[in-house]
Amino acid sequence: MSTARGATAAKENQLLFMWWNVENLFDTIDDPLTNDNEFTPEGSRHWTPKRLALKYLRLAHIIKLAGAEKSMNGYPDILALAEVENKQVFRTLLSFLPDHHYHIVYHNSRDPRGIDIALAYNSQSLRHLASRQVKIPLSGKATRDISLHEFTTVNTRFFLIVNHWPSRSLDRKWSEPLRLQAAESARAIVDSLLAQDPASNIIVAGDFNDEPDDPSIRQILRSINDRKKVLGPSPLYLYNCWAQSDVPGSYHYRNRWNRLDQIMVSRSLLDGRRGLQISNSSFSCFRPEQMQEPGSGIPSRTWKGIRHRGGYSDHYPLLLDIATE
Repeated sequence: MSTARGATAAKENQLLFMWWNVENLFDTIDDPLTNDNEFTPEGSRHWTPKRLALKYLRLAHIIKLAGAEKSMNGYPDILALAEVENKQVFRTLLSFLPDHHYHIVYHNSRDPRGIDIALAYNSQSLRHLASRQVKIPLSGKATRDISLHEFTTVNTRFFLIVNHWPSRSLDRKWSEPLRLQAAESARAIVDSLLAQDPASNIIVAGDFNDEPDDPSIRQILRSINDRKKVLGPSPLYLYNCWAQSDVPGSYHYRNRWNRLDQIMVSRSLLDGRRGLQISNSSFSCFRPEQMQEPGSGIPSRTWKGIRHRGGYSDHYPLLLDIATE
């Protein structure tokens, strides 16, 4: 009998959520509607079926390890992966996970390169009720949409908001206003949910391309690391789960660690009542030894510039272990 989580009944009263920027999961076919020419066998990166197959194996291996590390006997209940080119390439990745019971929810965004946030959930432990896409109103620049997903466990409804905000490319001062606008859009979703029910179970996750102390996160999203303040009289604060970790970051760039990938939760996941709850050790930045560059702890990446390194990703995944009772 298979030991994969998807092939057995869901582990009682526990959900595992994984967020991961998987670094350019492209197929090898030129899409005339997007700027993906470099990711073809003839393109500047010489992206061949053999290199893509290695990428699939690498990513699937880490997803399996994440489930095993958390004693889930299989896979995370929700996978949210950034930098996926299309639904077919995501479906092929899932085919490398034996006996899974994932259902896919996929939205094609307006990103010029064609990269999206791909989402899959374990249909044996969750029901997906609805999704909605929110476009970030950037003048003259297309970017990834923010996605709102509504789920239910046996007893509890919750909302997942996934993000991949505009990058810091070119110049941070030039790009920061774009992320401030993205933060306004994400915060509007949170406010709308809390207006309907101040006890809404909300998880906000993504690659924000900003740090937890940057204005977009702390001031606009109102995400803080003070658990006591989040549990105070105002339901408006989000708890930034990096408060639970001493890991310096999930991404390393120019000799500096960054916490650009983040998971935040609303007050209701901290209050100790029935329903979704996280403990003081629910969050982790997943850094298995085989995913690290020897001697440095830096993620073993697929690319360095346009040179193929054959690693996993330039980001480590984030995990959140959630109690459902």
